[in-house]
Amino acid sequence: MLAFLVRRLFVVIPTLVGVSLVAFALIRLVPGDPVLLLIGERGASPEVYEQMKAAYGLDKSLPTQYGLFMRSAVAGDLGQSIHSGRGVLEEFADRFPATLELGFVALFFAVLFGLPMGIVAAVKRNSVFDYAFMSVSLVGYSMPIFWWGLILILFFSVQLGWTPVSGRIGIVYDVPAWSGFLLVDVWKAGEGWAGFWSAVRHLLLPATALGTIPLAAIARMTRSSMLEVLGEDYMRTARAKGVSRAGVIVVHGLRNALVPVVTVIGLLAGHIVTGAVLTETIFSWPGIGRWLVASVAARDYPVVQGGILLIASAVILINTMVDLAYAWANPKMRLQS
Repeated sequence: MLAFLVRRLFVVIPTLVGVSLVAFALIRLVPGDPVLLLIGERGASPEVYEQMKAAYGLDKSLPTQYGLFMRSAVAGDLGQSIHSGRGVLEEFADRFPATLELGFVALFFAVLFGLPMGIVAAVKRNSVFDYAFMSVSLVGYSMPIFWWGLILILFFSVQLGWTPVSGRIGIVYDVPAWSGFLLVDVWKAGEGWAGFWSAVRHLLLPATALGTIPLAAIARMTRSSMLEVLGEDYMRTARAKGVSRAGVIVVHGLRNALVPVVTVIGLLAGHIVTGAVLTETIFSWPGIGRWLVASVAARDYPVVQGGILLIASAVILINTMVDLAYAWANPKMRLQS
C-alpha cells in the first residue's frame, strides 16, 4: 500500500504542474485586461494604470509571471484576489464547504437511487422494470444540467411553490459559519428543525439537478456489472446451499459487482466537484463553481489559477481514496497489494 502511494505521488506532481500551466495560459487567452476592469477605462491616468499592473506583477513577462506563481504555490501561497484583496486560499476555504455539501448530497442521492435501480434492472432483465429504469437513466444522462435545472425551478419552485429558487437558507435565519456545512451550522446556531428544513429545501433542487447524471451512470454500470456476476458459478453454488435470494444477490452478487461501480462513483465524485459550475450558477449557490465563473468574468488571474489548482488537487485526492477503496471492495486486490 505504501508503494502504491509513493507511485501515485510521482504521478500527481507532473499532473498538478500541467494543470497549473493550462490554467495560467487559458485565463490569459480570455480577452480583457484585469486592471482596466478594476479601475475602469476612464477611471485613472496611464501612470496609475502602470502602477496597478506593477503592483499585481502583470508588467512582467509571461514566463516570469508563471515562475513567480509556481514558486508561491509551492510555498503554500496562491496569491490575493485582484478584486477583493483577500487571499485565494481564504476565499476558497470559505466557499469549498458549500460545494462539498452540495456534492455530497448529490452523490448520496445518485447512489441511493442508482444502485437499487441497477440491481433491480439486472435481476429482472428484459422486464418492465428493466426497460423503465434504463429509459429513465438514459434520459437523465442525456439531459443538460442547465436545462434540467431550469425545468426543476419552473415546476417545483414557480408552479408548485414547494422549494426556493436560489440560496442556501431563508433570509430570516442568521447562521454563523462554523464548519461551512450549513446543515451542521444551523444546528450549532440553535435554529432547530425550522432552520434545518429551510436549508434542506434550498438544497433539494440543486442536489437533484447535479445528481441526475451520476445517478444514471451508476444505475447503468450497476446493471452491467450485476449481469456479469449473476451468471457466475459461485452464485449458483450459494443458491444450492440454501442461501436466500436476497442474500445471494446482496452478499455474493453485489459485493463482487462493486469494483467497477466504485470506480464510477469515484470518477463521478470528482465530476461533481468540478461540474457544479452550471448548477451553482443556475441556483445562485455560493460555492467554488460560481466563484470561478465570476472570477473569469472579472479576469481575476490569481483566483482562477489558484482555484483550478486547488480543485485539481481535490479531484486527485478523491481518486486516490477510490483506489484505496478497491481493496475493501475486492478481497483479491487486497491480497495482491
